[in-house]
Amino acid sequence: MTTTAILVTGATGKTGRRIVQRLAGGSHAVRMGSRSATPAFEWSDPGTWTAALRGVGAAYICYYPDLAAPGTAETIDAFVTVARDAGVRRLVLLSGRGEPEAKRCEEVVAASGLEWTVLRASWFSQNFSEGYLLEPLLAGEVVLPAGNVGEPFVDANDIAEIGRASGREIRYVQVPIADYAAALRDTQVPPEVAELVTYLFSEILDGRNASVGDGVQRALGRAPRDFADYARATAATGAWTSTVR
Repeated sequence: MTTTAILVTGATGKTGRRIVQRLAGGSHAVRMGSRSATPAFEWSDPGTWTAALRGVGAAYICYYPDLAAPGTAETIDAFVTVARDAGVRRLVLLSGRGEPEAKRCEEVVAASGLEWTVLRASWFSQNFSEGYLLEPLLAGEVVLPAGNVGEPFVDANDIAEIGRASGREIRYVQVPIADYAAALRDTQVPPEVAELVTYLFSEILDGRNASVGDGVQRALGRAPRDFADYARATAATGAWTSTVR
């Protein structure tokens, strides 16, 4: 066992949970970065950062709610300072594609003086099985304020793949951004979250991320997982067989 731990922030989320699972069987000590862990870690409470970073050699930065949120770069800068002072040697930032605020966060990490890696990700396939799109998908339709842009998350063909894999009819419905924002308010989504989601759909989904990168191939030495494979594997778990009542 190494003498230093790896801090995984967002340890109970989509990416953090998987990273913790993969590291747990290795030679590194893993520290869960979540409010329920001991010591607790919360992005909104800088007072929790020092204890969580004590004895840590590397940190995975998964910011909540999203790097695109206003003022996030200042928070990441403050976290990097605490991490550096605590003796952290390496930072891995989960970033976005085409988001100005995410780019600012990348620049903060790159200028930290520490070893660093930036992972630029678009929308995750698991949003359809673990995120907020699961419930409407079970009801038979996915309603979003986005058209036919080159973004994996909103590709209508990907939605159809879920229908084929699950044996259910899934419709994609495009709505105006104003109607989508109103629907978020009606379902009691917190105002700050609704504002962030509205920003992402109105500003980022304009085709700026239509180009396909080769980061997964270069990092892992293999092709990225095809969405159809994800859909088949998820359908086999039964995640899409129930219906919303």
